Order: sequence, then structure tokens, then C-alpha cells
Amino acid sequence: MTEPDRIDAPIGVKISTDIEYRPDRPTPYRARVRWVDPTDKSKRPSRSTMFLTEEEAQGWLDKIAKAAGRGISVELATSDLGTYGDSVMDLAMRGLELKTHAPYMAGWRLRVKPTVGHLQVASITAGIADRALNSWIADGASISTLKNTIAVWVRVMEQAIRDGIIELNPARLHGWQKLIKTAEDEEFDPRGLALRDWDVLDRLADGLVAASFNQYDGWGDIVRFASGTGARIGEVSGVRAGDIDTDNWIWRVCRQTTTAPGGLIDKGTKGKRSRLVPIIPELRPNIAWRISRVGGRQDARLFTGPRGGRVTTAILRDATHWDDVVVSLGFEYLRRHDLRHTALTWFADAGVPPHVLMRIAGHGQLTTTQRYLHPDLRSIKRAGDQLTAYINATRGLPGPKVEVEQIRQLAIAS
Repeated sequence: MTEPDRIDAPIGVKISTDIEYRPDRPTPYRARVRWVDPTDKSKRPSRSTMFLTEEEAQGWLDKIAKAAGRGISVELATSDLGTYGDSVMDLAMRGLELKTHAPYMAGWRLRVKPTVGHLQVASITAGIADRALNSWIADGASISTLKNTIAVWVRVMEQAIRDGIIELNPARLHGWQKLIKTAEDEEFDPRGLALRDWDVLDRLADGLVAASFNQYDGWGDIVRFASGTGARIGEVSGVRAGDIDTDNWIWRVCRQTTTAPGGLIDKGTKGKRSRLVPIIPELRPNIAWRISRVGGRQDARLFTGPRGGRVTTAILRDATHWDDVVVSLGFEYLRRHDLRHTALTWFADAGVPPHVLMRIAGHGQLTTTQRYLHPDLRSIKRAGDQLTAYINATRGLPGPKVEVEQIRQLAIAS
């Protein structure tokens, strides 16, 4: 479908439609809307768009005719979500307290428009809305941020229903509360979302490859790399050959792939902070092979899809039939972002100090990193022993030693 010149029809004007077949065009069906200019009867402006099939062309004309009958301009009826939402935002926000406007508008500007603002309102489906929400969760949006973002999107789409552009609101996501609950679990207990060990990770990676089209091995490599480095999927997609120091096997994380109007782009990491991450021996052979394959080009992307394109969490999910695979393996809860939780949990269990783990993870606050720590009874007992040894050392004496059984006998005697 091609974009015509932006010719707007006056609100409520009577329009006429027609479809012309042009066999020499890649999209051969031209749908055209015409109307008489009410201020100059000699003029008949028009707007046309090309479509692949006659059914698509007729559907477009029907939507415009329906919108025009309800007093909606042709331009508004065919505009993208970002343009439409901006134009009707006052109507969509009516009835809200003023203090609610700021967080709602932040959700609109920072999440809805960059993710789906380039899509036509009528083309947005519930599946698109699901993927948008998943991407926001994977990006680490807070619970309140997600609620505000969903709420403003729902209001804009409700206005589209009132305007007759759509019939159902795709932003009213069923089951989104479960996704929020998962995000809450992630915030307070990310350890509970981690895979048990490397063998389980191999099973997951192999299962995803087997379920993908043509069994593309790259999907398994991406999953292993994310689980061995604690990186987000967007950061894995952003890895270039020049980012890997193969002498010390250190990765400088400095970019991520993210959605933007018109497609995918690379930008700085979350928080605009680069960080250093170790590449463990289990990952090195594959990384070395990938670097050699790109012929030493420092700007070459190491991880791509089967056609060489950028990868996102939604692309990984769809290409590998993620939901079906994780259910079959008994990991119903598992999402792509949980690969990051897996690595950070393993780092913590390996004894990496919290301040070092914080730098590897790229966390802005130590309290976030501390959620990955899970001291067992032995480490707690060892901490007590260390404190006792310190106290005794400062006194210069071994100190009195009272055994537990002695304390129990004294208690019975008293």
C-alpha cells in the first residue's frame, strides 16, 4: 500500500468512491475517494491509496465512508495512531483529574507512540497490543508505568470506537493483570524466575531451535548468550564484533535494539550507561566463530535473525513458538526477560560481590541487585563465625566458649 498526498476532506462532506485495477503495478487496486469542495463547486479533490487485493481496497473505502457519515474527516479516518491520538487527546482525557494527565501523557509519548504510533488505527489488533505490552515489560517498565500506559491507550482507542473507525478496543488486554503479577514477581523475587542450571538452558535452547522455521541455530545461540551474560534481548541484538575484547573476553555493552516509528533502531542501553560483562568459556567458541564469520568487520552485528535482520523479544517469541515450547518443557512462567534473571541469579550464587554484580547488570540501585542474593544457612552461620572471630581478635583473647548443650542444661536446671 502506498501513501497518497495528504488531501483532507471537510467534515461531513458527501463522498464518492471507486476502485480502479492497474495490472502494471505491484499493488494493482487503486481505491479513490472524491468529494465536491463546498467552497468552490468546480473543484473535486480526491484521495487514493493502492492495495494488493480488491477486498482490501473495498474495506478501506467502507471505513472512510462510514467515518465520513459520522462527521470524521478522511484524513483523520486513515491517519496513524500517533496522529489520531494527538488530535483527539482532549476528548480521550475528559473526566480525568488533572494530576492523572501527566503520567498518562508520559505513557503516551514514551511508550505508545514509539511502539505502535506509526500504525493505522484500524490496523491495530489485540495481538499487536499484546506484543507492545510484552516489550514494555521486557524493557523494565514499572507497574505504575504500565498501568498508566495501558490506560491512556485504552482511552484513545475508545474515542476511535466513538468515531466509528474501529468496532472493538484492542488495547483492552485480557489477562494483562497476570502479566503485571509476573512483573511484580520479577521485581521482588527475580530468583524464582531463573532456570536451574546450564543443562536446563541447553534443553530450552534446543527446543526453541527445533520449533523454529528451518531449525535456525541462531535462536539457540541468542538464548544461551542472554542466559550467560545477563543481557536483555535488545542488547544481544545490538552486539557488534568490535564490542568484544577477545583477549580478556569482556563485552562492552553500549547499545540495544528497540522499536521506533517506522521500524527497529539501535540506541543506547537503558539508563544511557555502558557496562562491561564477562564472556564465560561456555560462550567463547560461538562468539569466536561469529567474529571470524564477519571477516573482522568491527561494526558487524553478531546476532541476527535468519534473514540477517535485527532481533527483538517479540521476534524471538514468534519465530521460535516460545509459548508452546516453554509449556512443553514445564516452564509455563518463563519469558524472554527471565534469561537475564537466570544469569544474574547464577552470578550471585557463584559469589560475585553485590557491587560487582550491580555493574554487570547495569542496575541503577544496589537494592535491585540485592534481590538476586539468597544467602543459605551455611553462609549465615559463616557470617556469625566471622563476627565472633573479629570480636575475639579485637579483645586479644580467644573469648569464652559456651557450647549449645551447656546452654540447654542451664535452662533445664533453672
